[in-house]
Amino acid sequence: MDVLVMVEEQPPEHSNVLAHVSSVPSPLTMERPSRDVVTLYGIPSPESLALALAAALESRRSAEERADAVRHVGVWPERGAVGDEAWRDETTGELVTRDLQIPLAVLAETAQALLLECGQAIRRLVGGLLMADWPEGTRRAVSFSFRPTPAFASPATAEAVLAVLREADGLPYDTESDEN
Repeated sequence: MDVLVMVEEQPPEHSNVLAHVSSVPSPLTMERPSRDVVTLYGIPSPESLALALAAALESRRSAEERADAVRHVGVWPERGAVGDEAWRDETTGELVTRDLQIPLAVLAETAQALLLECGQAIRRLVGGLLMADWPEGTRRAVSFSFRPTPAFASPATAEAVLAVLREADGLPYDTESDEN
């Protein structure tokens, strides 16, 4: 998962939004993978970045891994993540949109797992964003890539992978142990 993390000093007027997460689908040439752009508002912390990354992961999960979907999600401390996604229907060419809503409890759980899994990298990234010696007038932004572990895969996806492996004799499957 490729991510560009940016920091804005002030949230949009009259809003207490913590972050915005937008997806950028890969171009048709597929030379570059899709990318998520995370904009953090205020002073970044490992917790706020983990929450925004959790929104990116969970919105991808709820989007059923549509590679061509464009997602825009806002992250609020009291509402969780709220936004939408859009893509072109391959058969009709029509624009299809769908609302996304991810409860705060789900985001918090995924953010906690991210902090446990890669907390040191998240803290280093936040440290880089907080460095005082950014050239004046430049935007504080850092690009990085990470691969979510299977623990972050949806239960349905994990079960489907296991089923395929079992059918291919990739993993031994003992039906007797399931009955006990």
